[in-house]
Amino acid sequence: LLPAPGRGKAPLGFQLGRDGARPAGAARRRKRAPEPGRTKATVKGRVVKSAIEEYHKKKAVNHLRANLQYMLKGRFVANKAITEQVLAQNRGRKSKDQPPKKVAKKKPEGTVFTEEDFRKFEREYFGRP
Repeated sequence: LLPAPGRGKAPLGFQLGRDGARPAGAARRRKRAPEPGRTKATVKGRVVKSAIEEYHKKKAVNHLRANLQYMLKGRFVANKAITEQVLAQNRGRKSKDQPPKKVAKKKPEGTVFTEEDFRKFEREYFGRP
């Protein structure tokens, strides 16, 4: 059994060091200084990719033209009630997401009485002939 590093004395034939007990006379191995060309960890067979190619791969693509052609190609026109229902499901619940409420256009209020009825009422109420 070896004692825990930093506690007590090392057993015979061992030296107690900063990193625990090691055999006496064992040379302390030092880490070599990294060579200038080998600073990066590499994977065998890895090909360095061009930054321009990577940029073109990840660049956003505009699908508007293809989508418009697809939409215009179809002949089926959805029912207005169904489209409204789908739009309502996708809309948020906050007031800012709600569309403005449509105000019904007020029709100019007409009268059920004719000009003749007004003259008759005038004669009866005011007493004029």
